[in-house]
Amino acid sequence: MPGHVPSHYEVLGVPITASEAEIKRAYRRAARAHHPDQGGDVGEFHRVTLAYEVLSHSASRAAYDRSYFSSAPQREAPYAAGAGTPPSSAPGRATPGRGFTARPAGGSPGTRNPAAEPAVYVPPFAQGTPPLIPADVAAQAEHGVPRRRGLFGADARIQREERTAALIRRRVLTAIPSARLMNGLRSPVGSSYIAHAVLAGYRLALVDSMLVPRGNYAWDGTHLLHGGRLVAPPRLAEQVRHFQNVFPELNVHGYVLVQTPDPNLHEPVIDVRRGVAGPLEPLNAAKFLRELTFFLASGPQPNVVFVPALARLLTGLH
Repeated sequence: MPGHVPSHYEVLGVPITASEAEIKRAYRRAARAHHPDQGGDVGEFHRVTLAYEVLSHSASRAAYDRSYFSSAPQREAPYAAGAGTPPSSAPGRATPGRGFTARPAGGSPGTRNPAAEPAVYVPPFAQGTPPLIPADVAAQAEHGVPRRRGLFGADARIQREERTAALIRRRVLTAIPSARLMNGLRSPVGSSYIAHAVLAGYRLALVDSMLVPRGNYAWDGTHLLHGGRLVAPPRLAEQVRHFQNVFPELNVHGYVLVQTPDPNLHEPVIDVRRGVAGPLEPLNAAKFLRELTFFLASGPQPNVVFVPALARLLTGLH
């Protein structure tokens, strides 16, 4: 997979919160520094010009932010110097949807668990270098709130998403200091939303949830079956593919959490039929927490907060 591709904000050296005046000043400085008539590099000057063309107009900038910086990307630019090991070459990297190659979060007795170590920011916040997002924002473990829009079933949806966010907050963010939870992300395509996303290291988990009555369920790869009733889970697999295309430097995976009114983490009981190979198996809270924590903690450099990806995701909050 390719490494990190600098955004237009990084090319101009401004934060994602920069004003129009700040963008104009940054462009003038960068254009003078890289202009071919002054001995600058033609390719770099082109990147600077493209960045300014997009960010100097409110409409194109808003569209760029909504696309998670995937429109008019700076594909020609190499991986930023000094920004750490490119994710694509990091050891132990798993491809999306396949088995993980690193050890689980707990490890064997006596082994070091890097996921539990204090967060390290990549690239680091350095004095005199404008960061993409302020250090205090990058240090926040949770961003955004469940969407308040919608009429039919809005209260039930908000309650379900608040319960899911609270579960991730208590059981995942406390175990992995680098993990950052974002609630209410726009989809890269269409007008749909992703309820939750968790970024840790170079791994991104998309999370949706559903609320069902208590009881035993069977998963046939497409539906949850209960008492002759079929329940379709959220269609998250398609969103995972979209986010993977937009964030090729990350390993993106999806999780569907199944909740009941009972606070018991092992409810409901979900039996997976033999030979089933559906895209995303719905999980009760106990299995959801186990698999989500393992996925985030077993990736390459799980104690890293990858600031460029976090900044892009924050522009997608509703």
